[in-house]
Amino acid sequence: MLLQKLTAYADHVAETLPAEFYREKQIHWILDIAEDGAGAELRDRRVPAKARDQALIQPVPYVQRSGTKVPPYLLVDSAEFVLGLPKTADKAAGPSEKEIAEAERRNAAYRELVLRWADGQAGDARADAVRTFFTSDALVRMKKDLPDIDAKDTVALMVGTQFLHEEPSVKELWALVARERKGGEVGLCLVCGEYGALLATIPEPVKKGAIPSAGGTNEGQLVSINTSAQGRNGVMQLANTPICDRCGARAMAGLNHLLSRPGHHHRMPGEGVMVWWTRENSEDTLEALLFGGEPDPAAISHAISVLHKAPDPVAGQLVSPDDFHSLTLGLNNARVVVREWLDLPVEQLQANLGAWYEDHGVHNGWTGETQYVPLWQLTLCMGRASGDRYVKDTAPHGMQTALVHSALHRAPLPAWVLPRLLLRIHADARVDAPRIALLRLILNRSAYPEDHLMPTLDPDQHDVPYLCGRAFAVLEAIQRAALPKLNTTLRDKHFRTAATAPGTTLTHLRFDAMAHLKRLRRDNKGAGIALENRLTEIFQGIDHLPVHLTPRQQARFVIGYEHQRADDLAARRARKAEKDARKASDEPTTA
Repeated sequence: MLLQKLTAYADHVAETLPAEFYREKQIHWILDIAEDGAGAELRDRRVPAKARDQALIQPVPYVQRSGTKVPPYLLVDSAEFVLGLPKTADKAAGPSEKEIAEAERRNAAYRELVLRWADGQAGDARADAVRTFFTSDALVRMKKDLPDIDAKDTVALMVGTQFLHEEPSVKELWALVARERKGGEVGLCLVCGEYGALLATIPEPVKKGAIPSAGGTNEGQLVSINTSAQGRNGVMQLANTPICDRCGARAMAGLNHLLSRPGHHHRMPGEGVMVWWTRENSEDTLEALLFGGEPDPAAISHAISVLHKAPDPVAGQLVSPDDFHSLTLGLNNARVVVREWLDLPVEQLQANLGAWYEDHGVHNGWTGETQYVPLWQLTLCMGRASGDRYVKDTAPHGMQTALVHSALHRAPLPAWVLPRLLLRIHADARVDAPRIALLRLILNRSAYPEDHLMPTLDPDQHDVPYLCGRAFAVLEAIQRAALPKLNTTLRDKHFRTAATAPGTTLTHLRFDAMAHLKRLRRDNKGAGIALENRLTEIFQGIDHLPVHLTPRQQARFVIGYEHQRADDLAARRARKAEKDARKASDEPTTA
């Protein structure tokens, strides 16, 4: 199924893909052969590391090669193959006899392959020039005065004004050579269901560095069986996984295209990479909804309307019958690890993302609007807070992957997330929008009905932990109103104990609040009476203060605390707006 979808994607974007068995590589040197083949000039195309955007990068012949006696590529290869320049392990001592012999072997194999192409091009002046150059002593003479070139540098051949590897005849021969090297028997392909030449090994790996990994940035094979323990009945390579040469090449070309295409992959350092596409290769909203800097409000509104199956006229036109596919990959040495494969209708994806935002949206008491937190902030808020920011790389490993899985599958988060989040809230004494959003997401996807709370203050909610959180917010408001210049608040000193063991903490804090209320009744009678009535009303709903709260109950405590604060903020905003309106109406008008 996976290889079928990748092959279908490659067919959709065939015009943008390199030629068969070609891959983009940086060209460091150009071997410009004279039109008569009597000599050549090496032109340096290397660029400094900071000028990578100026590098010469082109699709060139490529298949994966391994072992000690590796074969050459056609025309474009390393200087060791093209010029016979030996690799040198010990720069001071120079190349060893073994290194010189291997360079000569590789150069001979390269020349043989080049001549195979040139001999097949009767009447082609450029092929004649290449044949003359590699069959005469021109290369030997040129090697006597080589510039500072490394054996690993990539060298491309040119005659006149055009690279030879761009010729159709070169592409045709290279495809034949690649099939000869990677081909197996003729049989039924599991991907396309047709009889054809089967592969012994996949010709193209995932590009080096395309999958972030803590263990290195090797190339990786999506399908690889090179030990008897891995294959069925001890059979190695692809004998038990028949894939034809076309499907194998197209699937890997499509995957590498996705890994390099902006808006269709997302790297999660240390956790892998995710790629996605749609069956009809249409635009999707995953980048705007999940991985962008800030969520697109229009896309969120559309996703939520799809979720409720009652889209407005504009959103209804956006519902697509297309299919969405995503693939999450990791790397284990030189093998690609498929961590997750998702295949579902685009409409279902949009509904899942609509549920994701509806489950974690946070009401902003000051603006009166719902705030939707981007995924990157939900990841960061699991880390350590320092001032107004979160410290980079302190979030637990696997957090971003867990969030992505929850969003795409409409699934609950792993059980370890809530205890870790509560530890960070208690340690930092910080409750902000990202952490409240994450708590809401955890609770709304819980199997327990008491965890499913309203997005704003619910005066009819009689859950004791929720009421305890509201009570703590009112106690904090009483302290702030009575002592506005106080540097250390109740949250700084008592939030952790109140959220874990409210029985003792809230009893003491309520007793201490009597002195603050007395002061308020003297200095600000209206505020004092309102706060005291609010506190009394909340405590009347609590039959008994619990001695200890479980992690889920602690989460409801924090939500109750934040709901009460947001409601108080909204009330202050309403009073300010009313005051400004009265002030505006009392001002005299001028003619």
